[in-house]
Amino acid sequence: MKLNELKPAAGARRKPTRKGQGIAAGQGKTAGRGHKGQNARSGGGVRRGFEGGQMPLFRRLPKRGFTNIFKKNFAVVNLEDLNRFDEGTVVTPELLREVRLVRERAVGIKILGDGEIKKSLTVQAHAFSGAAREKIAAAGGKAEVI
Repeated sequence: MKLNELKPAAGARRKPTRKGQGIAAGQGKTAGRGHKGQNARSGGGVRRGFEGGQMPLFRRLPKRGFTNIFKKNFAVVNLEDLNRFDEGTVVTPELLREVRLVRERAVGIKILGDGEIKKSLTVQAHAFSGAAREKIAAAGGKAEVI
């Protein structure tokens, strides 16, 4: 079987019903909307969360917390993940994206101190945890903030 020979199973595809095309069509006159009422009108219906005039749930519940709109989201990389690079490599954000250690779009990259680093590397990132900075220096490498 080839890709151009694929077909849906018999009866799997149906034409959409054309509503309001006369009584013989099966969906004529009211076109499945019933008689009168808010949902029978064009543009009718209620917005999301509407509860018929009762105070909606999202307004009844107490509001708590705070969202900082200036928060910077960092993509995190642990030290043990950097052991894949050769001795003396300059680890840049572009290199981390290239080897798929960082996939998400973020403001910057932060190196965390989880695990041990066994090689001397020059690591360039936007932020470092204190433990990561110490472990990189202990292994003979350098931690450079971009």
